[in-house]
Amino acid sequence: MANELGRKVIHRYLYARSWALGDRKSPLASTPCMIKLNGDCDLSEQLAPFSAITDNEIPQTLTINANLPLSPPNFDNNSPVFSTKIGHVLPPSLDEADAGESAGQGGLLPVSWQRLNHDSTLMNLDTEPSIIVLVDAVQLATQQRKLVDALCVIKNRFPGSLIWTPGLGGPDNVAVLTWFGVDIFDLSRSRQCAASNILLTGLGPRELAENASESAEIESQVVQWQLAINEVKSRLANGTLRTLVEQQSLNSPSLVEHLRYHDKIVRGNPNVGISHVSKETILHCNSHASLSNPIVTKWVDFMVNEYQVPENLDNILILLPCSARKPYRMSKSHRKFLDAIGNSAFHEVMVTSPLGLVPRDLEEVWPASHYDIPVTGEWSLDEIDRTQKMLESLINKHHYHTVINHSSMSFDLEGVDYYETRKGLAATSREALSQLRETVSEVSKNHQFRNRKHHKILLDNFNSIARYKMENHSWLRNVSVRGKPPFWRIELEGKQIALWSNDRRGFSLAKSSIPILLENSSLKKIHLKEDVSWKGDIFSNIVESFDAGINSGDDLLVMQNSQAIGLARATASGWEWSTTPGMIAKGHQRL
Repeated sequence: MANELGRKVIHRYLYARSWALGDRKSPLASTPCMIKLNGDCDLSEQLAPFSAITDNEIPQTLTINANLPLSPPNFDNNSPVFSTKIGHVLPPSLDEADAGESAGQGGLLPVSWQRLNHDSTLMNLDTEPSIIVLVDAVQLATQQRKLVDALCVIKNRFPGSLIWTPGLGGPDNVAVLTWFGVDIFDLSRSRQCAASNILLTGLGPRELAENASESAEIESQVVQWQLAINEVKSRLANGTLRTLVEQQSLNSPSLVEHLRYHDKIVRGNPNVGISHVSKETILHCNSHASLSNPIVTKWVDFMVNEYQVPENLDNILILLPCSARKPYRMSKSHRKFLDAIGNSAFHEVMVTSPLGLVPRDLEEVWPASHYDIPVTGEWSLDEIDRTQKMLESLINKHHYHTVINHSSMSFDLEGVDYYETRKGLAATSREALSQLRETVSEVSKNHQFRNRKHHKILLDNFNSIARYKMENHSWLRNVSVRGKPPFWRIELEGKQIALWSNDRRGFSLAKSSIPILLENSSLKKIHLKEDVSWKGDIFSNIVESFDAGINSGDDLLVMQNSQAIGLARATASGWEWSTTPGMIAKGHQRL
């Protein structure tokens, strides 16, 4: 292993990752990072843990040297050193052309658009690469969709590799490229700007300010890189990288184009997602680009295609506004709404952006319990269109006969009795609340309904959450709920099988639940290799196979020799599971 790159993922968000480089116990650097090219100024090893040189031969040979001791097991000298032939690279516009001479393989893997399309050996390499170089990244970025397509193919095929896109990165796009999965950047654009006396900043290239002590020298360019990379690392660590990505995408039309297309691809990939986050995580939704955030669009798709209304509710739908405080029911405004409604038999759904609709029974889970939006009192056409379509789908699937709308968005609905109770008033005004109370009372006279007891509300909510976060809710059949908030015990025949964790906003499954979960096929499964003695966490090298659709945070059923032997929680989404170094799931329960 002397020429391997020691690495593990320390932070991740969909395709974006921060890798710790070197000894996993005491890493010496992390990504995103720089790579020093021939002619660059001095860069610290922590900022630029790699150096790259190319010779003058045809085809060229690329050599990457580590500037720090990054190779296991001893980490005692500057290594690894990778060297490979780049091969002939044709313009990406020649889609059907084959350069003929293939590039090299090994720990350093150069790829191009042609190689991705024509080199079948990429599907069965002898050695998984540590670093992949997308040699024609600059050309791909100028052609519609090709850069994003290439990066997504590389990420899914080589999840354990770092990616370098030579000449493409800058302080003005490092967040977006990190979001796409790029890990290594260089000073090429900054050197060009320095030669033109232009400063490349986090907002893009600009001329120096008059009468200011600014410089476009390469040392000043490096400072801009340091600021940008540190910002990305911080945002990745606290789960707010997407906010920075949306801001930075506005630096150029091409970044907006690339981000929208990348969002579309991730939306359709079930192996890229997040099911649970820490209680402190906030999903900032401050711009129009938040509407296409895959976290948001995956929620929309679930609501339209899979969501099921709790069984014990009457066919009356009440639409309510959202609140800044989450979960909604804890806010002062929703306490007033609940008091005005006066019963628990009707289905309450919040109208909000960018999520569209949030049912009361799912208000405690990600992303509904974590998002934050600016309140303007106005809706964009896209927000109205999304919510209208979601509402029509909900009504068509669940056969409501009455809709009472207390939100600030008006709807055009057919086939139901429709009431608007706001009529331009503030939602919590005395007049609006009185109108809501009177409308609910009037509708209730014409329909028989039964209030749900508190434990029944909890069960209905837990069933909805299980349908959303797990494979089904069948494991909750015949259970009872005991305890006090926020720690509800879920018991079957007097034995605890799960606990509702308010910190996790999800279930904490007990060892006793394993046979029940297996019998009802309620969790995705991972199968360990037969000869493995499982003692700790889950690593890719001990996994024989795993179900499709694993998202970060998912509870998983651990199988071996066709037997359920425990539970684990995914720390990585399914796209990473084949070859990513380090832990991919944390052991939770073992029989």
